[in-house]
Order: sequence, then C-alpha cells, then structure tokens
Amino acid sequence: MTLETVSETRCFTGTQGVYRHDSSSTGTPMTFAVYVPDHAEGEKLPVLWWLSGLTCTHENAMTKCAYHKACADLGVILVGPDTSPRGPDLNGDDVPDDEAYDFGQGAGFYVNATQDPWAKHFHMRDYVEQELPAIVAEHFPVDMDRQGISGHSMGGHGALTVSLRNPGRFRSTSAFAPIVSPLNCPWGEKALTGYLGADKAAWREYDACALIEDGARLSDLLVDQGAADNFLEEQLKTHLLEKAVAEAGMNATIRMQDGYDHSYFFVSTFIADHIAWHAERLKA
Repeated sequence: MTLETVSETRCFTGTQGVYRHDSSSTGTPMTFAVYVPDHAEGEKLPVLWWLSGLTCTHENAMTKCAYHKACADLGVILVGPDTSPRGPDLNGDDVPDDEAYDFGQGAGFYVNATQDPWAKHFHMRDYVEQELPAIVAEHFPVDMDRQGISGHSMGGHGALTVSLRNPGRFRSTSAFAPIVSPLNCPWGEKALTGYLGADKAAWREYDACALIEDGARLSDLLVDQGAADNFLEEQLKTHLLEKAVAEAGMNATIRMQDGYDHSYFFVSTFIADHIAWHAERLKA
C-alpha cells in the first residue's frame, strides 16, 4: 500500500501531517491527518482516534480543534480520518452524493451501507475499524495496545459505537455533543434508512444507547455537551445516554456545559481536558 504525503508542518513540538492512500474499503482515495509529537528514536506513543461530524473532512478538527499543544505536551498521537468517501473513485466514476448536508458525502455516519447506490463506497465502519488502523500501525510510531477514541457530533456517535462494538480495544472513550441514539432522532432516521434500509433491527449496532441496552459496556466514558446547543433536544438527546448508562450501571461522566453551543469553539475549550483524561488512561 502506497501512502502519499500531502503535507507535513511543524506545530508546537511535533509534526502535523496529511496523508492520502487508495482505500480497499471505500474504493476511493482517502485522506487523513496525523499529529505526531516529538519522541525518542524507536519509541512508540499512545494514539487517540478523532472522528469528526457532519460536513467535515480530515481538515476541520486539524485547523479548529486546538489539540496540538495538549498532544505534544502529553506525548499522544492524534489521527483524524475523513467522514466519508469522496469522488471520483479509483475507477474514475463519481461517488454518490446528496444535496443535503446530513446525508451522502461528508455524512458517512461510520456505517457499512447496504443499500444502493451507497453500498459500493460507503463502508466507513470497515475503514475506521480495520483498514486505517492497519495503515497507521504500519507507517507511524503508534503503540496499538494504547488506543483511545473520541469525536464530535456524528463523530461522537462514531466514537461511542466503534468502542462499544470492539470491547477491550480502546483504553479510553470520550465524546463531544454526540448523537447518542440515531434510532430516535431525525438525523439518524434519515441516514440509517438511506444507508441500511427500513429494518430498524439492523440499526441497533450503530446506536450507542441500543448497544448498551443490548449488553455492550465501556470501562469508563467522558462526554461533554453544550447546554446551549441548538441540536440538543431534537437530535442529540443526551438524556437518553444518561438513562442508558445509569440503567446499565456503567461508569460514565456526562457534563452539561452552560453557555456552550455545538461549534468548534465549544470543542476547543475542552479538548485539552479530554486529551489529558485520555493520556492518564493510555499511560497507566
């Protein structure tokens, strides 16, 4: 597998890189970002996976999240993939898209689509769970025994569900303003119907609350949610996650942050706190 270096830029005491490769999961070129703190030759560092939200590429968190200093200070690699395949594909054909911001390119929801025309390329679950970790392990100084995962909005949904479906892989899991139950919100209804079909039984493996209800567990969880988030009541429904973890007796810290909205201003305010929380568990 050939990995193309798109750019590498010095940032704090580390390097922010952007890389591209041909993906077997999506059948398209995929671009991702990696921040690597300075480290001793031969040393391997813990890795934090960051999954972004609706409309985002690899670039949004890289330029708006303000994670670099915390990662440099704490010696944590951060990897940020794209949120969907994009066209043209490896055969030169267009990747399907939708005019709306909450479906199609930029809105992969970290699922393996089963419905046409999405099933050919929209395999973001396979990409973030299998293909990208193997590529990162091959090309970067990561200790794959020390992985954490986090994300924002749709990416928070991705972080929660990826971690819940892969018990023991991640030492730490956190999220910012996650979509906690796609089964119970308009974003989820639209995306999962489009990608997976109308049978809601097939949706449960992509719903954090349903996974917890069905027996999946995390050893620990940190969630921050802005109390002034205009998506809170209709789309995010944090109270459903609070209910699910309480009924499961799962260890979780869910914090409502007064005055904060859904933006990267909110994420950047608390990202260093999250990285420190992850680092404590990744280095234990």
